[in-house]
Amino acid sequence: MSLPRIITVPKQWGLSTLTRIRHWWQRLAPHRQDRLAVLAPLVAVLLFFAAIIAALGYLRLEEMDREQQAVQRDVEYTQQRLRMRLLERQEQLARIGREISNHELDTEDFRARARSMLNQNPALQGLAWVDERKRVRTALGTAVLVSGQLNPSSNESQNNDTLAGFVASRDFQQPVYVQPLGSASDAPKLQMLLPLSDRGRFAGVLLAEYSVDGLYRYGVPTEVTSRYAISLHDAKGGLLAGVALPNKKGVKTLLPWARPANEYAMPVSPVGDGLVVRGQAYRASLGVIGSGLFWLVAALSLMTAWMLIANWRHTRRRLQAQQALMSETTFRRAMENSMLTGMRALDLQGRITYVNVAFCRMTGWTESDLVGRTAPFPYWPENDRDQLNAYLNEELAGNSTPGGIQVRVKRRDNSLFDARLYVSPLIDAVGKQTGWMGSMTDITEPNRIRDQLSASHERFTTVLEALDASISVAPLGSDELLFANKLYRQWFGTQTQGHLQLIAEAGVPASPTSDESTDSVDSFAGLSTAALPDTETESAEIFIPELNKWLEVRSRYLSWVDGRLAQMVIATDITTRRIAEEQAANQTERAQSASQLITMGEMASSVAHELNQPLTAINNYCNGMVSRIKAQQINEGELLVALEKTAKQAQRAGQIIQRIRSFVKRSEPNRTLSEVGAMVTESVELAEIELRRFNVRLNHYVAARLPSLMVDPILIEQVLINLLRNAAESIDMALRQTSQRIVELRVVPKTLDDKPVIEFSVQDTGKGLSPEVLSRLYEAFYTTKADGMGIGLSLCRSIVESHLGRMSAENLYNGDEVSGCRFSFWIPLTEVSAGLTQHPRKSN
Repeated sequence: MSLPRIITVPKQWGLSTLTRIRHWWQRLAPHRQDRLAVLAPLVAVLLFFAAIIAALGYLRLEEMDREQQAVQRDVEYTQQRLRMRLLERQEQLARIGREISNHELDTEDFRARARSMLNQNPALQGLAWVDERKRVRTALGTAVLVSGQLNPSSNESQNNDTLAGFVASRDFQQPVYVQPLGSASDAPKLQMLLPLSDRGRFAGVLLAEYSVDGLYRYGVPTEVTSRYAISLHDAKGGLLAGVALPNKKGVKTLLPWARPANEYAMPVSPVGDGLVVRGQAYRASLGVIGSGLFWLVAALSLMTAWMLIANWRHTRRRLQAQQALMSETTFRRAMENSMLTGMRALDLQGRITYVNVAFCRMTGWTESDLVGRTAPFPYWPENDRDQLNAYLNEELAGNSTPGGIQVRVKRRDNSLFDARLYVSPLIDAVGKQTGWMGSMTDITEPNRIRDQLSASHERFTTVLEALDASISVAPLGSDELLFANKLYRQWFGTQTQGHLQLIAEAGVPASPTSDESTDSVDSFAGLSTAALPDTETESAEIFIPELNKWLEVRSRYLSWVDGRLAQMVIATDITTRRIAEEQAANQTERAQSASQLITMGEMASSVAHELNQPLTAINNYCNGMVSRIKAQQINEGELLVALEKTAKQAQRAGQIIQRIRSFVKRSEPNRTLSEVGAMVTESVELAEIELRRFNVRLNHYVAARLPSLMVDPILIEQVLINLLRNAAESIDMALRQTSQRIVELRVVPKTLDDKPVIEFSVQDTGKGLSPEVLSRLYEAFYTTKADGMGIGLSLCRSIVESHLGRMSAENLYNGDEVSGCRFSFWIPLTEVSAGLTQHPRKSN
């Protein structure tokens, strides 16, 4: 029973307190009520702002401390990222330096390694190999200018930091980082000089040149730059890269949130004080307000609002009339002065009673010149006065056009412009018509744009009509034809059957449906049709029997001018091109067969020699057995051994003939999953006949567990045999010694442009290819052989490209001397081949 008493007693006290305050307020004099009504909101507002300032100051101080810690942590993280990037490049250069010191790298190998590092590291702009005499052995990228930096001219006045770094690296035998001093327009750079040692003796340096801007872009994490202004500075504080916020010095204020932004700087190791990373906070926010401060601010805000409302109710009766009048007058004046449409009012007799500022600005006449005037008005052109007077009479009679009328208006300077005039009755406050209100809009520019659009549409239509491709547009789900050019009408008429036939024959979907084809919801629901024209165009090649033509059909979806989703189909006649492609394919097939026959014709003598060996062995075995049988000097076991050897030699001769027959046999290209090892074995067995004729030794290497290729094995064998024969002939023409007459065949897997491929390479030790031969290497009927036809390499490249591969050739160098040539081609792996790699088949 005590609980109700505890709750009801405070209510009674609250009611009695409010009653006493109300009675006290009513007993006050009016002037004291006015004074309190003004002072009370002022006090409440002051308390409110004091509480706000105190709360924000406290929160800001706390947040600034957290921001300073966050800036320091992120700058340290950025410094570690830059340090690791520099150390990684330093370690890579150290490995190259050790290989140079061990004489494992020459200048060409160094350039290859350097080119690879430059491609893989965008921040690295140049590499140079400098010997102990400051001579540049070789250089790539921006480091090619290091010769002038290490050997400056006598009249050069500026300090040479690169030369000083070279001396320091030589004296201390340690990597040295320097910042070369350049012109004001040069981008800041950072150079690292790594000493080289040859058996304890200083042998020069490796110079790597970094772009400070590249270090910033690729070394500073994006999540850090999105929160802070990260910048790189030199030892003197100069800005090298990044964004630095200006420091507002000399501004003193008592407000804690007006302090400058938090920042933190530290040197980048291993560069040292020469490269400093600095981070500055962009802005500072107050964060989330605590519940206590929130309710304090809310209570003060409510008290202020209540005081202001009370004060407004107290003074409302005195200022109501004045405020209403001022509001109405201000609104009307602002409306008149801000309107772009000219307003003109006429009384029932046709006299001008009002014009606004916009009307005067359009015509050039002032309000005093127009108010009170009757027709003809000053802004009427002399040639149009009869027509405008007729319009005015219709207007005064109440026969105004709802859509307005287009008229010409004369300015005060006698220039003319087009305008559209709308007229409506002018009704006063009591509902009585007192005249006519007209609104005038300048439509000169819209008329000009409309005329230009009409002319542009006519030109566009003329171009489409003259195209040699059929173009048609039809909405989805409708038989309406929205557009068809002249060629479409000649082929299919004016109906949509041709449009739909092209779509059906090309296999293009009539609508871009999603995978959930059974879903009854519209597949375009929630998608903006404005984005549909950005989709990729689908194309296909089809044959139309009615036209006896091959057509290339392209289709895409677009949003029509009325907002409907439509499909555009472009059909181009490619009959001539298809015929040419078929003829080219036939010519290529015949050239392949001819090349096979030519190859075997050139190898005829070697093949005859190869067949002569097993045939001679068979003859010797037979003669020996006949002699020993006549002399009765052979038993059954020895006779059986001799017959087995004879059969083996006969089988060997048959295999040689079978391989040659399958190679020269004319057949259609037959792409099957072929084993790489089998193709290489067949090619080597055929090519070794020719290689032995030239006294050339063949070394071949085939990587293990290679996947099968979807190729025509006979064509690939033809390419390999041609390359091996060319390599042997090149070595024979170079007159190499027996120890140097070597051809190397390698078959290895590689990855090019993120695609797995199988690379075949044939390397010889001949004299290489001259620049003229390299430029015309694959040109048909071009040859350097006295008895050659010039179709071998051209046909080889055509075969490789028909298998979606590429062929290349390059000279091999030993110093500045050409030591040989390497031909290589690669065949991409298909999805079937990739699947066989993951799940290899067991061969019988």
